[in-house]
Amino acid sequence: MARFCSLFSSSSGNSTYIGSGGGGILIDAGVSARQITLKLDCIGVSPADIGAIFITHEHSDHIKGLRVFASKNKIPVYATEGTINSLISAKAIDSSVDIRVINPGGTEVCGHFVKPFSTSHDVAESCGYTVDAEDGRKLAVATDTGIITEDMRSALADCDLVMIESNHDIGMVRNNMNYPYMLKRRILSDVGHLSNTACSEFVTELVNSGTTRVILGHLSKENNIPSLAYQTSRSALECSGAVESKDYILKVAGGPEPEMVVL
Repeated sequence: MARFCSLFSSSSGNSTYIGSGGGGILIDAGVSARQITLKLDCIGVSPADIGAIFITHEHSDHIKGLRVFASKNKIPVYATEGTINSLISAKAIDSSVDIRVINPGGTEVCGHFVKPFSTSHDVAESCGYTVDAEDGRKLAVATDTGIITEDMRSALADCDLVMIESNHDIGMVRNNMNYPYMLKRRILSDVGHLSNTACSEFVTELVNSGTTRVILGHLSKENNIPSLAYQTSRSALECSGAVESKDYILKVAGGPEPEMVVL
C-alpha cells in the first residue's frame, strides 16, 4: 500500500513523505534535520528507510535542513540542474551531500518511480514530482507555482492523490498592511503562488478526471486560513457536482500532528 504524509507544509517549512513497505522518499527538507527526524519518528519511519530526497526548488522553506539531514543519514538528493546550480552558488550544500540531477524521464527509488514536472516560480528551475508507487497508485506534490502549467496539467491528470498549493486568499494579500507592494505583486504573479481560487478551479479538474484524494498545501500563515482554503475548494467541487466522501476526500495539510494517508 502506498503511504503519503505531509510532515510540514506552510510558508515556514515543507517536507513530504511518500513510502510503502519497501522504503520511501522525502520531497523537500525545509525544516531542521532534527524536526524532520522527530516527525518521521511520529509516523514510525526511520531516516534509514528514506531512499532519496527530491528537492522542488532552492527557497529556504524547502531546503533548510537538507545539508545536515542528507549528509548525516547518507541519503542521495535529486533536483533539477538549475536548482542544483543555485544550491551550490548559495553554498546551501557542500561535498558532504550526494546530489544528483533528476532525469527528466524519471528515476526509480525504493520501488517508486519519481518523475519531475515543471512549475512556474521565481527560481532557477522549479518542479513538482509525481510518484508511481509499487502498488500502481500515483501520487503527486505540486506547490510553489503562480499558475497551472500545461506540464502540471498533463502530469497530474491521472493521479490518485495530489497535494496542491492553496497558498493565499487574494483579498487577504491585497489588504495585508504588513506586506510591501512588491511582495504582494510577487505573490500574485504568474511566478508566485497559487491562490485559493485558482487552486479550487484546478482541483475540480483533477477530481473530474479521477483524482480521489486532494490535500491542500503550502498555506500562507499571514494570508490564508485553513478553513477558508478548504471551503473554497469544497464549494467549487460541489458546484461541479462532485460529492465529498463519495467522489473525493479533501484535506488541508499543515496541522500540528502528521496524518498518514494510506491508499
